[in-house]
Amino acid sequence: MDRTDVLEAAAQLFRQKGYAATSMQDIAAAVDLQKASLYHHVESKQDILFSLLEQALDMLISDMRPVVDSDLSPKEKLQLAMQVYVGRLTIDANLAAVLLFEHRNLDQKLRERHNIRRDRYEALWQMIIAEGVKAGVFRPVDVRIATFAILGVQNWMITWYRESGRLSALELADNFSELFLSGLMVQKKA
Repeated sequence: MDRTDVLEAAAQLFRQKGYAATSMQDIAAAVDLQKASLYHHVESKQDILFSLLEQALDMLISDMRPVVDSDLSPKEKLQLAMQVYVGRLTIDANLAAVLLFEHRNLDQKLRERHNIRRDRYEALWQMIIAEGVKAGVFRPVDVRIATFAILGVQNWMITWYRESGRLSALELADNFSELFLSGLMVQKKA
């Protein structure tokens, strides 16, 4: 039993019950610890939530950095970024759900710290879109709004995606990128 086990159990509980409805006793029971023993691994429920959010963003930034730094075209970068992101959302669904739905439960100081890292992640998406606009591959768009739209569509997958569904996560990512790229790409004049 270590901190990682506690965090994994907490992520699953936060996804199932929500942060507010999950007690420290619930987390302790999930990892077969007495509540008092749980505090040898974590400081508080806020500590758990903040750690999960930072873990999620660290993984996402780590996933995204090679895409942004690659020599791919902006179109290919956006396609790959969407595949990578959707893959992460579906592989780490508990962690993704905590990131997408529970960040509002952070205390103000922790939320401010979290938002800095979240903004760093969103900036990676903005870099891809801005690169495409600058290269004349994408239409001139509000890069920030386009980023919110792209992330928003993918984020809601967490509520409806099922592995047993008609399309795989990769197929969904490809569908999403096709939809967005058809709206972003500069249209060739006939």
